[in-house]
Amino acid sequence: MSAVPSQSGSPLNRHWRRLGVLFLLLAHPFLAHAAPLTGTPLNDGYYALYNLDFAAAHTHFQQWIAAHPDDCLGSASDAAAYIFTEFDRLGVLDIELFADDDRFESRKRPQIDPVLKQGFDSSVAQSDRLADQTLQRNSKDANALYCKAVTSGMQADWSSLIDRHDYGAYRFSEIASRYAKQALSSNPTLYDANLAVGIENYMLSLKAAPIRWILGMAGAGTSKIEGVRLLKLTAEKGHYLAPFARLMLAVGELRDGRIQEGKAILISLSQEFPQNTLYQRQIARLH
Repeated sequence: MSAVPSQSGSPLNRHWRRLGVLFLLLAHPFLAHAAPLTGTPLNDGYYALYNLDFAAAHTHFQQWIAAHPDDCLGSASDAAAYIFTEFDRLGVLDIELFADDDRFESRKRPQIDPVLKQGFDSSVAQSDRLADQTLQRNSKDANALYCKAVTSGMQADWSSLIDRHDYGAYRFSEIASRYAKQALSSNPTLYDANLAVGIENYMLSLKAAPIRWILGMAGAGTSKIEGVRLLKLTAEKGHYLAPFARLMLAVGELRDGRIQEGKAILISLSQEFPQNTLYQRQIARLH
């Protein structure tokens, strides 16, 4: 793909800064419940993560890493706990960031916590190292490809929402989408991998027609219908990222003016993750 324009105030750059958070791992049927996120250290870690209990998430993920030292997903998940901690500390997890361009653009550049940054970078590097070792043995290993998609997506998040490095965010998000597609090619039932591709299509569909044409020619997905379909597929059949897919569907409903539909999804998420004040704050704003 060609590089995005460098002007910090351009609509496309605003899109990439906001797109970053949508590629988080940071994410069950549309309003029903799939397999619960409990029962294993990895499941328990994600449940704690969605409840914003980051210390517990780290503990569970470290338990998984100790028992499965060759599984790249353990380190990738622990990296998610670091980046979610930083996003929560900086306040960028607020859903209104997705709906209010002026509020998002007016934020001051955040002060990075160097300890969190070091932990994040170390976990990403560990996951990538394990994934690369697996891919050397089997270039089509779906779990390793998925781990690469996850770590690239989180690096896009950090670049866009913390470092404010637009091209870095664009480059990492492109890599994340590519690895996600490869993972799905190897294992079509790895439904969590649909999230990155679905968000790419949905968010780019909101761009002006000339921008959609350019990005489409460069290989990016720009179909809103396809984006929503993939988000719903992740919400219905995904596992670790299904709650995040539901959140994105709620954001989509709110952006399209379907307030009650979006509110219903947020209420469902709030009931499932009662410690997550992000859902509660947004529900309180809706009428």
